[in-house]
Amino acid sequence: MVMNRHVVSGIFSFFCSAALFLASSSTVIGSERVEKTLSLANCIEIALSNATSAKKADANLKLRGSDVLRRYGSFLPRLSVSAGYAPYTLSRTYTTGYPVAEVQKTTMKSADLTLSTSLNLFNGFSDYASLQASLKQERAAEYTLQRVLESVVYDVTQTYFQVRLNQELLAIARENLLLAQDQLTLTDRQFQIGLKSMTDRYQQQADASESALQVIKAETRMQRSMSELLRRLQIEPQTRILLIASPEELKVTLSSKLDIDSLAATALERRTDLKSKLLETDAAKWQTRVSRAPWYPRVDLGFNVSTAGSEYLHNEYAYPPLSEQLRHTVGYSVSLNLNWAIFDGFQTRYNVESAKINQLNQRLDYDDLKRDIVIDLQQSAGEYTSAFMQIETANLSFTAAQSAYEGIKRKYELGAAGFVELSSARATLFNARSNLSQATFNLALQKSILDFTTGNITIPQLTESSIPLR
Repeated sequence: MVMNRHVVSGIFSFFCSAALFLASSSTVIGSERVEKTLSLANCIEIALSNATSAKKADANLKLRGSDVLRRYGSFLPRLSVSAGYAPYTLSRTYTTGYPVAEVQKTTMKSADLTLSTSLNLFNGFSDYASLQASLKQERAAEYTLQRVLESVVYDVTQTYFQVRLNQELLAIARENLLLAQDQLTLTDRQFQIGLKSMTDRYQQQADASESALQVIKAETRMQRSMSELLRRLQIEPQTRILLIASPEELKVTLSSKLDIDSLAATALERRTDLKSKLLETDAAKWQTRVSRAPWYPRVDLGFNVSTAGSEYLHNEYAYPPLSEQLRHTVGYSVSLNLNWAIFDGFQTRYNVESAKINQLNQRLDYDDLKRDIVIDLQQSAGEYTSAFMQIETANLSFTAAQSAYEGIKRKYELGAAGFVELSSARATLFNARSNLSQATFNLALQKSILDFTTGNITIPQLTESSIPLR
């Protein structure tokens, strides 16, 4: 009996020491870290500034803008200039002589200048179709960037609420541990005066140890969710974050009854990823026209201006100076060139079929996304309605559990109730408080999911306070 008492006391001491060690170690580590006090709005701004996905989408948008400029440039004439200057050239040739041919050495300097320009008159409407496809792709890239930013806001909001929930659950677990420790102190005193048995004391010690274990688990979950928040903010991993809860962040303005048809119409109208996919489908349609261009002839108008001159050195023949030759030997040419590939080994046919399949795939992806949006919206609306009902039930359960615990606690202190009843009532109260906190944050989470599904997320404007914490 004495050995069991020591074993139970040792277990209780171990869990309490472990909880105190985790709390103290986190305090020590936190004192060495940079502390940042952030609200939900601050977290969103920092994530938008640092998000790699947003930077990649923005870079892709800039690339699409450059491609549009390139497509506009295809309607302008090509212009090229070439020039050459040889200050000294030595050549040796045999001359026809009698009776023996002699080697004649010639030294000279030369220069040439050519200006060429060409303008495409017709290429099967390839330039026009390419321009239209590029314009569609640029708009699609804009919508893609917008959706990426919405995803960042949604992801950070979800993680932020998860951290806040885990903090609430940790606070509840710690409060439950204090209740168990206070009850253990009371049980020890009652045991000393003979009001409680040794079994009640052991049971209370075990209950306090279990409460300490719940604190350790809640601390672990909270630290894990905080690490996930740091991952999404993409700031220094050693930064310690202190979250400031805003009284407005958990308020939900929508009612529990939602109009699915109205929400579906709003989602199909506002979802930027759906708009982006539709523009990509249109761009694929124009790419199909581009692939047909080789079936038609290509007509180019060309214009060249060129001049050249050579001046012999150490020669008995008198030549005009090189500069004068360049002025007087300017030549011009205008050409109209037609190029038509009669047979290319079915390469154009393959390109056309490939472009058609790509257009078909884009259309199928668009239709799939459209259906998925409606299905996701129905699921989100159902879970949102369920979250409303869970809060009402959790409130009733918490009120009843609190009243029951207070009543049984008074009976236990007077000896009219056993430990099993008290422990069961406290466990019920702990679960009821945890369920109420989970239901409260779950409603906010479901509201965020509903906004993301309908495309109703607002992207805040970045300010100086959103400078990356690097």
